[in-house]
Amino acid sequence: MSTGYHEPVMLHQCIDGLLWQENGIYVDATFGGGGHSREILNRMESKGQLIAFDQDEDALKNTIQDLHFQLVHGNFRFIKHYLRYLGVHQVHGILADLGVSSFQLDVDTKGFSFSRGNTFDMRMNQQATRSALDIVNHESEENLVNIFSTYGEVRNSKTLAKAILTARELKPISNTHEFLNCVEPLAMGNKARYLAQVFQAIRIKVNDEIGALQDFLAAGVDMLIPGGRLVVLTYHSIEDRIVKHFIRNGKTEFSMPSDHYDSKADWTLRPINKKPIVANDEEIRRNSRARSAKLRIAEKK
Repeated sequence: MSTGYHEPVMLHQCIDGLLWQENGIYVDATFGGGGHSREILNRMESKGQLIAFDQDEDALKNTIQDLHFQLVHGNFRFIKHYLRYLGVHQVHGILADLGVSSFQLDVDTKGFSFSRGNTFDMRMNQQATRSALDIVNHESEENLVNIFSTYGEVRNSKTLAKAILTARELKPISNTHEFLNCVEPLAMGNKARYLAQVFQAIRIKVNDEIGALQDFLAAGVDMLIPGGRLVVLTYHSIEDRIVKHFIRNGKTEFSMPSDHYDSKADWTLRPINKKPIVANDEEIRRNSRARSAKLRIAEKK
């Protein structure tokens, strides 16, 4: 049955890297449509256990009826708290696919896409207090510049922030259509790419995605047993830089150049793949979301 969620990117490479003990305890930290979880369960043996997380209530509708499976409604940044509450103190592997799903992009009430007129929301957890509208209508000009330049790497962040302030002084921005009217005239180069960067920046801010990723990595590695695997699929350079540095030496800063940190010999993780794994041409033709994906796998010493 189709769930409306995207086809998992590099599905078999992810599970091959994750599942080294078929009777182990595993975590799917970003359940979504359940594609990764179903493949993990298919490969598990009778004593295996899978615990999945998702903060989006809509994802709960995709739960899997399996005695070896449990789905938790929660943000993966609190993985250690939730696992210990469930009586789990160590796991054999943790998988995180950081991409936004097709379902989230296509549902008008979520406001992740460029569709004109839809609700400009972008909250992955509908219980969160701040939406995209709140960000663009209430953040200071200085903060907006920082959001667009840091989280979206938007080159004309100052011009964009000033245009947003000018627009909202006349009338508060109330939907995606009005926001696009403000942004589109400022697009530099490829329009679709520019808008993707702007929307990415707002989405990251709304959901505190960088902070959540940093918390998740630190908590997740503590929960792994020696030999346990951390498998992370990223879709933009900011996330990939954080994951790469964390695997190398436990650092999660994302504002430094990609080669700023050297590996630490005494760090607890060992990279399985020194360079990120990327999708082949056939998968990219079949699934355009695979084009920007980078897969990193590490093992706990």
